[in-house]
Amino acid sequence: MGGTFTKFGLVDRKGKVYGSGSISTDTHKDVELYLDELCAAIRKLVAKSEGKIELRGIGVGAPNANYYSGAIEFAPNLKWRGVIPLASMIGSRIGVPVAITNDANAAALGEMMYGGAKNMKNFIVITLGTGLGSGIVVNGGVVYGHDGFAGELGHVNVIEDGRHCGCGRKGCLETYVSATGIKRTVYELLARRNDESELRKIPFEKLTAKNISEAADRGDLIAAKAFEMTGRILGKSLADVVALFSPEAIFLLGGLAMAGDYIFKPTKVYMEKNLLTIFRDKVSILPSELVKDNAAVLGAAGLIWKEISD
Repeated sequence: MGGTFTKFGLVDRKGKVYGSGSISTDTHKDVELYLDELCAAIRKLVAKSEGKIELRGIGVGAPNANYYSGAIEFAPNLKWRGVIPLASMIGSRIGVPVAITNDANAAALGEMMYGGAKNMKNFIVITLGTGLGSGIVVNGGVVYGHDGFAGELGHVNVIEDGRHCGCGRKGCLETYVSATGIKRTVYELLARRNDESELRKIPFEKLTAKNISEAADRGDLIAAKAFEMTGRILGKSLADVVALFSPEAIFLLGGLAMAGDYIFKPTKVYMEKNLLTIFRDKVSILPSELVKDNAAVLGAAGLIWKEISD
């Protein structure tokens, strides 16, 4: 579940996707109507198999989803406010086990079961989309904390009295390191500098991380500087995370990660520069190996397969 769209699919225990689809999230003012449409779409997808597929359970990755309570709690990027008991609401409609967690934790489980972390017990997944999420795996298990909300790296303060964040605070990491964050960086650079840039022609609401990486490919100085600044902030933050968890690898996933070396290289440089000596040259920064179009679905599938297999 994202703030704009919800993607769903049928995934077997080995990670093979048998069908997928999507519906709009933000056009539904009532969560009951949204779930009616979602569950109908899931039933329709299963029915297409003509009895060859048995639905065993449903995993959900969603903003502010609490693994322990099965609820979405006070998600700032969804229209539905307060606490929404999503797992029980879906379970009552479909009649199978339902497990939920936030999208980054789901991505970490997907990476461990179907991606580049298959042989790892200690790693971190960073999702770089509209915001920044993080899923932390220690000794083979996702770190949820005592209340289900551990691992909110996106809301670690990196700049005192910095940019306003959707959470209501200022200076959170995701306001600088995310698809939205790099857009803000570009516009700050355009205001401060006189360099010629093709990005000056693009209105803020139409600017994307892809636009910025494509401009960097064409030698745009503003685009290149924006990636360097973004990688510096992310790299310094990851150095602190490494000191806490000593992961084998950190995987980057999401729209901003699609920029490739423009984000990976400065992130690695500044992480290594700020690491304690005992951690240097030990931690890889890698692209996710989940299938690009089905990454979110595979993550959610990994969650429920782990639940019903344990």
